[in-house]
Amino acid sequence: MNEMTVEARLDRLESLEQIRMLPAKYALALDMRDLDAWVGLFPEDVKVGKDQTGRAHLKAWIDDTLRLQFSTTSHHIGGHIIEFRDADNASGVVYSKNEHEAGPEWVTMQMLYWDDYQRIDGRWYFRRRLPCYLYASDQNRPPIGDKKMRWPGREPYDGSWHDLWPTWKAFWNAKPDDALPQVAEPAPLGQFLDTMRRGSSAPRVRVR
Repeated sequence: MNEMTVEARLDRLESLEQIRMLPAKYALALDMRDLDAWVGLFPEDVKVGKDQTGRAHLKAWIDDTLRLQFSTTSHHIGGHIIEFRDADNASGVVYSKNEHEAGPEWVTMQMLYWDDYQRIDGRWYFRRRLPCYLYASDQNRPPIGDKKMRWPGREPYDGSWHDLWPTWKAFWNAKPDDALPQVAEPAPLGQFLDTMRRGSSAPRVRVR
């Protein structure tokens, strides 16, 4: 890691604080249905679907989603890991456990986001949020077994909780023996996520 100047270190600390605030602002704005505050966390040219761009299209999409699916939501933000590609671009992983009033059921969801962040004109934004789901199920019915995404009125399906991480399959495919296991060196500073991802590409997550 190259030695950073004092000014660069201060800039990095300020950037970290701004980025850490983004998921918390995302959750509050979404739960309180302040859609202007919510879309303002994304840049003006945010991509929406396959062929649309802009905050107006994003606001229309989230408005439809919330009105049709959820009368009440509560988003609880967990651990947040942030790594920088350069001074104005970063990626991160943040845990989120969410509750939704979905018709006759109270659905709890465990997920994580793979985020890309970008600084534009001095302000950090979400460039992209890639949702990866472990489960969604009524709180009275634990999501034991396969196909843990269980929304009312839909067929159960698999989430994408493990898709970013090759270590999941490698762990279960390995055959443990009695030998003392080999241990890799700790990940280089600022490369924890890249090391865990083993150079794999981001999956195409189907959002339902």
